[in-house]
Amino acid sequence: MKMLEIRMAEKNDVEKIVKIEQECFPAAEAAKEEDIYKRFEAFGENFIVAVENGKVIGFVNGCTTDKPELPDELYHNTLLHKAAGGYQTVFGLDVLPEYRKKGVAGELLKYMISLSRKRNKKGIILTCKDYLIGYYEKFGFENQGVSASSHGGAKWNNMFLNLEK
Repeated sequence: MKMLEIRMAEKNDVEKIVKIEQECFPAAEAAKEEDIYKRFEAFGENFIVAVENGKVIGFVNGCTTDKPELPDELYHNTLLHKAAGGYQTVFGLDVLPEYRKKGVAGELLKYMISLSRKRNKKGIILTCKDYLIGYYEKFGFENQGVSASSHGGAKWNNMFLNLEK
């Protein structure tokens, strides 16, 4: 029987997280290995992994900030992370291809939402491509229109989940 565990990431998970990021995103959009390590050092408390039968198969991560927005600079400058900030960002929600369409991403997202509520965050911010808008809306996120982000040369949409409702 397959057992899915959602838990906080540990330092020894980071190497696996890097590999998952590289497999899940095109090279222009994937975070570089050194950036993921820097992010984990700066805000490891915001890295959550999905583990099935001892194997890390997905993760969600992001920093916290004072403003309800996700500018591209947040991806590259860990000094902009504000641990006490009112808003949780989601940089990536990654699940290995062979484990997709089984609810893993949803479990990771629900864990992040629950954790953000426990930490008294005001909201969660993420950007996504057009085809994922409906997915995030199922979790209560609202589409706030096209993002100013030019990350990876793609078009992104701002999504916001108000936790103060």
